[in-house]
Amino acid sequence: MTASDGRSRVVVVGGGFGGLQVVKTLARGNAEITLVDRHNYHLFQPLSYQVATGSLSPGEIAVPLRRIFRRHRNVRVVVGEVTGVDLERRELSVESVIAGTAARLLPYDILVVAGGSSYAYFGHDQWRSLALEVKSLDSALQVRGRILQAFEAAELEDDPDIRSSWLTFVVVGAGPTGVEMAGQIAELARDTLPREFRHVDPRTGRVLLIEMADRVLTSFPPSLSHHAARSLERLGVELLLCHTLVDVRTDSVELKDGHGDGTRIWARTVIWAAGVTASPLAGALAEASGVEVDQSGRVTVEPNLTLPGHTEVLALGDMVRVRDANTGEPRIFPGVAPVAMQQGRYAGDLIAERLQGRSGQSLGRSASSFRYQDKGTLATIGRARAVANIHGLRLWGFPAWIIWLLVHLCYLIGFENRVVVMLRWSYSFFTRGRGTRLITEAAGVFPWEASSRQ
Repeated sequence: MTASDGRSRVVVVGGGFGGLQVVKTLARGNAEITLVDRHNYHLFQPLSYQVATGSLSPGEIAVPLRRIFRRHRNVRVVVGEVTGVDLERRELSVESVIAGTAARLLPYDILVVAGGSSYAYFGHDQWRSLALEVKSLDSALQVRGRILQAFEAAELEDDPDIRSSWLTFVVVGAGPTGVEMAGQIAELARDTLPREFRHVDPRTGRVLLIEMADRVLTSFPPSLSHHAARSLERLGVELLLCHTLVDVRTDSVELKDGHGDGTRIWARTVIWAAGVTASPLAGALAEASGVEVDQSGRVTVEPNLTLPGHTEVLALGDMVRVRDANTGEPRIFPGVAPVAMQQGRYAGDLIAERLQGRSGQSLGRSASSFRYQDKGTLATIGRARAVANIHGLRLWGFPAWIIWLLVHLCYLIGFENRVVVMLRWSYSFFTRGRGTRLITEAAGVFPWEASSRQ
């Protein structure tokens, strides 16, 4: 079955790094492409933490999807949330996120699902409203408001103990996002805010980084983890390694160290950067096809990213693990943008070959397997502080920071955004200022317990 004009219908779910690359690759062809996302924009997620700490504004790291594909008449954008998939009928159920508009069914000939992932709270979903994450633009704005509200509350508080709890910031998880968040909050308190408050000194604030492992940035070589830890400590970040979070309340967190001893820390701002779980779409595909998922909800796909038994369906990104072509064992790739982008380009090329009749009627059982080219890993800690592992070349400090800047500028979508972000970063570097420290209604209401400390 094809569209009424004879063109093949390709539906891509997810406007993130992977889905965007699929559509870009296919947009040059003649297929009828529908891109479905619950947001109308593409978010450059690696920089969402800079929105959360006032360094960048939302419009500088997000681009409307319609703007990206405005010159491609064969690309249609549908703002909605996929709630179901019928593999036999080849239809998607899409619930509208726009008030007053109805749900719809989207038929497809080829389906690509790039639903991504979200943070996992390890069975403690009640913590979500207390320990915010920065994986989405909305949550980054909430975190920004939560951090700034904490400083404002401390300015108004006369009780030194309560003031101290307002000025204590807990970041859970010492991966790249956690390290970057902790460093940015420390710089905000130490460099940007001190001259702006009269009753409280933001430099007295504490930033605690909690990690279950014995070092930060466990995906990096130990030597770079050591350099990152030293940079964080110079910024005043307190590292609580080999600690497990046990409980989160509105005014405190409870930890356990490696010996099982418990500690309660009075803190009113908690930011979550630990562990991920796959998009619910992975589970929907698995249930519809009888494919297994792992503990993080990732669906297993073939070496060429197709869903077992359904060569017309591809899945990619954080929501999948890929079966090794030689051993048959599922493999999990790093949850970073380059993986999703490479998989997106691979999937786009594979589909284009089929549409051109070069791969027969199936999506390439004989096609070469997806191979990830690891171009290295980067993480920034703060101003002129970063670590980089590029094909065995290990850099830290200012040289690594320059590389981090250039790489992220190159990956940003849109020339205008690149220029604006470069100017923002230059301004921040020379003045230590942050120009988007606004508390808006998007921040919501700070959680509060009517009762005092138990």
